[in-house]
Amino acid sequence: MEHEDDFAFIRDQLRRQRALRGQSQEEFGKRTNYSASTVSAVETGTRAIDMPYATRADEILETGGLFVRLLKAAQRDSEPTWFRPWLDAERAAMQLRYYHPTLIPGLLQTENYARAVLRFDATRPEEEVEKLVASRLQRQEILTRDQPPLVIVVLDESALRRRDAIMAEQLAHLLRMAERPYIQLHIIPDDAGLHVGLSGPLALARSADGGWVGDLENQLAGLVVDDEESIATLLARWESVRGVALPQNLSLALLKKVESQHAPQ
Repeated sequence: MEHEDDFAFIRDQLRRQRALRGQSQEEFGKRTNYSASTVSAVETGTRAIDMPYATRADEILETGGLFVRLLKAAQRDSEPTWFRPWLDAERAAMQLRYYHPTLIPGLLQTENYARAVLRFDATRPEEEVEKLVASRLQRQEILTRDQPPLVIVVLDESALRRRDAIMAEQLAHLLRMAERPYIQLHIIPDDAGLHVGLSGPLALARSADGGWVGDLENQLAGLVVDDEESIATLLARWESVRGVALPQNLSLALLKKVESQHAPQ
């Protein structure tokens, strides 16, 4: 596959740049604070290249951010073709809206939660899982830039009450994220009954010029839309799910209550 060639190219360049500077894997590992076995695993492809590794490689090899840029491009290309327009819209958005009835949206997922979700596809090789995890975490950098977008998230309470071991960490992360002034979190309580959001997740991105892009996902793939009729429908459905959700203060109180129930007794 084409994006596999992208990662192979990065590995080749890492080996080449290291060799050009006369550094063995062990010496390079010492300088970057990685073991020689980790360096070998990255260069042979048995360990995925992540952003911290690429960043340290650029610093030690003095490559001017080359490997960070290459990795960002490769991660984007590893995403499904249908999803890439949404990634562009998400990256450029001034405002983002997410609703999901069963899962935490990717922008607020921890690494362990993201990995568990991406393993839902039992046919997906572990190496591909790790690349997609790295890509998902890379997307989250928009939340730490100088001018982050306003992010409004609506979740069903049931999405918080999964009993998996990773949920305590995920809920604690949600609480930390909700402390940021540009992130608003709202929860639809279990006693809200049936509502239109149960038809499926949706996401909306508003650009600086006021235009909207929508994203819908299903079991097989997804659909990115920007036509006027589709956007009008999604905005109306967003207002419906937002309308049945609790205000932010009550949502955070509920989240803290659920988080306390996941914590070790």
